[in-house]
Amino acid sequence: MEAKIAIQGIIGSFHHQVAQEYYGQQVVVDECMSFEELVDSLLSGKSTQAVMAIENSIAGPIIPNYALIDKNKLHIIGEHYLSIHQNLMALKGQKIEDITEVYSHPMALLQCMDFLKKYPHIKLVEDKDTAETARRIQEKQLTGIAAIASKTAAEMYDLEILAPEIQTIKNNMTRFVIIQKEDSFVSEEEINRASLKFELDHKRGSLAAVLNVMSDCKMNLTKIQSLPKIETPWKYSFFVDVTFEKYEDYAKAKSLLEIMAEYFKVLGEYTNTKPSLI
Repeated sequence: MEAKIAIQGIIGSFHHQVAQEYYGQQVVVDECMSFEELVDSLLSGKSTQAVMAIENSIAGPIIPNYALIDKNKLHIIGEHYLSIHQNLMALKGQKIEDITEVYSHPMALLQCMDFLKKYPHIKLVEDKDTAETARRIQEKQLTGIAAIASKTAAEMYDLEILAPEIQTIKNNMTRFVIIQKEDSFVSEEEINRASLKFELDHKRGSLAAVLNVMSDCKMNLTKIQSLPKIETPWKYSFFVDVTFEKYEDYAKAKSLLEIMAEYFKVLGEYTNTKPSLI
């Protein structure tokens, strides 16, 4: 059976673009209209790995996805950064003044808010996927409706770009993680990034002590995100990403955190691919 890669969205979406860049142009994908469906594709064996957006340089982290990875015991085995170029598109022969509604993924709308504020007559509607919205406009010949999506989606679904590059910040990047059910077998020589989860005793200085250990062990903390524990009021889980030069430094930090934390879990150990410009 040919291996499938689960993506959120359809062919022409940013997830599809990442899958092509990471696995090759001929990658076979399972199109999933939500991140929950993407996880189900992995758990059921329909797909072997999945591409999941985890944070954007403008809109910030996609917090529910950290919880999905953790709750379903999935493993991060890699990452990929994609420069995001958002474009306003509609059926050919229309102008922006003709548009009454714009549909797109909530993250895409957030990334383009400064542009969209210039057109208060346009209603903003959250949708499941950027490319799927573009396809629907073409299939149903929807006039007065625009999508925000990639240039590839415009070409694939024969739409006209009314305004290119409308993202608020031009250097707009999204970090995607590669996930699967089983842990990866990356050699220690290749591992220089890790995603971790821990819970601490609710007392003064506990988080500061953990951060000091990371610093002493030469960890570079690239992200820290707290998430409330629904079943335990006023208690939080912390999701962190660290990079490091030597695996032995990381191993030392990990052994100390296992002692200090009430709960400690490795979500993934993999190779850091963050571009130098961000």
